[in-house]
Amino acid sequence: MTGRFGRQPTGWGQRLRARLSKWVHSVAGQVFALNAVIVLILITAAAAALVVQARFDSQRDAANRSLAAAEAFAHAPGLPEALRSNDPTAALLSLAEEARKAAGLDFIAVMSTDGIRYTDSRPELIGKRATGDLARAAAGQSFTEAFTGEPSDAVRALVPVRDASGAVIGLVGTGIEVENVSDTVEDQLPLLLGAAAGALLLGTGGAALVSRRLRRQTHGLGAAEMTRMNEHHEAVLHAVREGVMIIDAGHRLVLANDEARRLLDLPPDPEQRHVGDLGLEPRTAELLVSGRVATDEVHLAGDRLLAVNVRPTKPYAGQPSGTVMTLRDSTELAALSGRAEVARSRLQLLYDAGVRIGTTLDVVRTAEELSEVAVPRFADFATVELLDPVLRGDEPSVVSGLYTGMRRAAMSGVRTDQPLQPVGDVIRFDVPTAPMATALDAGHAVLAPDLKAAMGWRAQDAPGTRVALDYGLHSLISVPLQARGVVLGMANFWRAADTPEPFDEEDLSFAEELAARAAVSIDNARRFTREHAMAVTLQRSLLPRVLPDQSAVDVAFRYLPAKAGVGGDWFDVIPLPGARVALVVGDVVGHGVHAAATMGRLRTAVHNFSTLDLPPDELLGHLDELINRIDQNESGGGAEGEAADAEGGAGEDLGGGPAQVTGATCLYAVYDPVSGRCVMASAGHPGPALVSPDGWVEFPELPTGLPLGVGGMPFEAAEFQLPEASRLVLFTDGLVEDRDRDFDTGLRLLGETLAQPGRSPDQACADVLSALLFPNPSDDIALLVADTRRLEADRIAEWEVPGAPSAVSRVRNAGSAQLTAWGLEGISFTTELILSELITNAIRYGSAPVRVRLLRDRSLIVEVSDGSSTSPHLRYAATTDEGGRGLFLVAQYALRWGTRYTDRGKVIWAELPLTGDGGPAEAAEPDLDALEDLAW
Repeated sequence: MTGRFGRQPTGWGQRLRARLSKWVHSVAGQVFALNAVIVLILITAAAAALVVQARFDSQRDAANRSLAAAEAFAHAPGLPEALRSNDPTAALLSLAEEARKAAGLDFIAVMSTDGIRYTDSRPELIGKRATGDLARAAAGQSFTEAFTGEPSDAVRALVPVRDASGAVIGLVGTGIEVENVSDTVEDQLPLLLGAAAGALLLGTGGAALVSRRLRRQTHGLGAAEMTRMNEHHEAVLHAVREGVMIIDAGHRLVLANDEARRLLDLPPDPEQRHVGDLGLEPRTAELLVSGRVATDEVHLAGDRLLAVNVRPTKPYAGQPSGTVMTLRDSTELAALSGRAEVARSRLQLLYDAGVRIGTTLDVVRTAEELSEVAVPRFADFATVELLDPVLRGDEPSVVSGLYTGMRRAAMSGVRTDQPLQPVGDVIRFDVPTAPMATALDAGHAVLAPDLKAAMGWRAQDAPGTRVALDYGLHSLISVPLQARGVVLGMANFWRAADTPEPFDEEDLSFAEELAARAAVSIDNARRFTREHAMAVTLQRSLLPRVLPDQSAVDVAFRYLPAKAGVGGDWFDVIPLPGARVALVVGDVVGHGVHAAATMGRLRTAVHNFSTLDLPPDELLGHLDELINRIDQNESGGGAEGEAADAEGGAGEDLGGGPAQVTGATCLYAVYDPVSGRCVMASAGHPGPALVSPDGWVEFPELPTGLPLGVGGMPFEAAEFQLPEASRLVLFTDGLVEDRDRDFDTGLRLLGETLAQPGRSPDQACADVLSALLFPNPSDDIALLVADTRRLEADRIAEWEVPGAPSAVSRVRNAGSAQLTAWGLEGISFTTELILSELITNAIRYGSAPVRVRLLRDRSLIVEVSDGSSTSPHLRYAATTDEGGRGLFLVAQYALRWGTRYTDRGKVIWAELPLTGDGGPAEAAEPDLDALEDLAW
């Protein structure tokens, strides 16, 4: 053989095996093998996934085709008549076979509700009972399933056949055998396998190209060899903090690392120079030339003292033995190591204090963090005492030197069996010469290096200090905690037998720095505690404490403020005329006193607008207009606004800008127990949850408007007809969403919780909070659960009133008879009087149709409606006026009265007590027929 391969076979084979072994162990070979394995795994997984997906798609397609064919055949015209015929098989066999062939199915079977086949693609199965789960289809449910059993495994669909009345009179079963479904998948396997093989070839080829280029760059080295080379280079030349020099057998420098160049001040490019030419001290050069072993010999190098070690090297690769010398600088180490370590530890401790102290806005926890930071790195024991006003969040007194007692708020120690007073005790500072009292009086830290000599401290509590000294406490630093020139408390740092060294002056300055940082955090926590308490008090005073009495709904509520600060969530239940009730829930964006005050203003405005008996959408429109007007006034629109801005009044937030009412949402719903109608409108607020009496939960879509204060768009109302015992659940977004849960997930959890039947509104509130409440909610939560009621039909009486004045007495008499039937004879006269006045007014000044309605609720409600929108007004008639006293009489005899506008006119209503109490003092009963002639 000649050419490139013209060598002996034996030598060629050995060289090939050697090259392959070297390539396999090289980095390039390992990278190629790894890439090839990854490509193989990915392609195999992808091919398997495609096969599984194809099988799944085929079965799903078979199920869909079977269900569609079964549905079509079950609803075919004439099928119910054929099933009721004397011979369903004769009538349906040919039709079923044609449908099967047209749909491409393996069988179509028409069965009775008991599963007896009338038709089948296999004639031997006709008249036999089908197997499998037929109960669901017989119950009226259509479904598909993967059937296993006789006569064959198949993907089949079962659909009920209904007659004109909706009754199930038969079943239709269709399907495709599993064997045929599998054939479809197997037909696709050659294509999938071919694509996988092509991808494998491409991936392997790409990995080979990458491996070839990597092999050129690494010169065929293995991973271990490259790692050793890199570690050797970095460690010896740069990372080692000792000088290293290697000298060959000819006393020439082979290698010197960075530290050796610095310590010996070697010239540039010293390699291959004789040690005598390196400018070394004669004693050091003589040691290197001699080749003797040295251990920690001290040599002079300029102004440095070097500890030198010399050892011979082993012969390597035929090279003779040389010498290696290591050097370290001992000059600065002895002088500065102790002081540098102390300074470093103090700086690190101050850094840790800045990170660990003040992580929360809780006064006691901040004090605990101070004591935990100081122990054991600065003191063996640390105690923190605070003034009682600080613990409550109040402003402490600015007078210094008058503190004789503080309450211990935190304590930490290296051991638990400490001799100091426990947390919660009041610590007295009655002796002026004690370190604590001296520090408070002077306003700076005080050092007591030897507690045995601190007579003031020992006189403060002789038995207690004796126990402390016997325990081993020997040194103390007392530091007042001050912020903004006001004393908040005291920090005491103690050392015991665990640290024999007493505190010194450097420790004193460090303790003052540590206490100053902690005092700022404690003061921030105190101010937050005060503002949070004020906001909570304000908000709770503005929220309803008890719900009003009404019969329309059974209500329970929950309100929880956020941990980060009080927000502006609120809720309300407002009784309305006609036994109706308004349910309100709202949210003001933000936290703090401003949000709580804004909530109170909005709640008051909603109450005021509700007295006008406006529809929900109109009420939200008026509320939006009011907020816009408030914002304009508070933004400094005039001279008074400029003056208020100059004074920096309460109308400004922390940023210095005007405190505007923006970002408020509201949901207002009105429920009528007479008709069961519920009308609601939303201003950017989440809609309610509606729970039907059978437990079905839905979240009806509302035409959500813009938040209040944005303006520019009208609001829309939605109307729902609620069955009796329905449940309305109104809530704010803080209940369902947080940083760790989105809104949709919260709604799903809320729906699952509300779906549990048989619970009172109060139990439902408790269960909802148990399921959805976050450990540390970032927003307020307002929850209102209302179970609707209906006013019974026997408590409602209605009459149509003709336009003739003579109809007044007839309706009045009918009303009197109804009151007698209700057992309310005691208020019959008052009711007849009010009916006469209101009906006469509607006939004279209103328009048809005129209707009268009596509602017996907690009070008797009299309503007279007409088609006119003209509203009567109460006035005082002069003694010479012939009329004008009708509404005056109504106002005198009724508890309340008013006017409510509707789409087709108005309703004048009046409420009377059921007991007959109230109204003017008894007098001679007037002629009611004569009152009809009074002019309004």
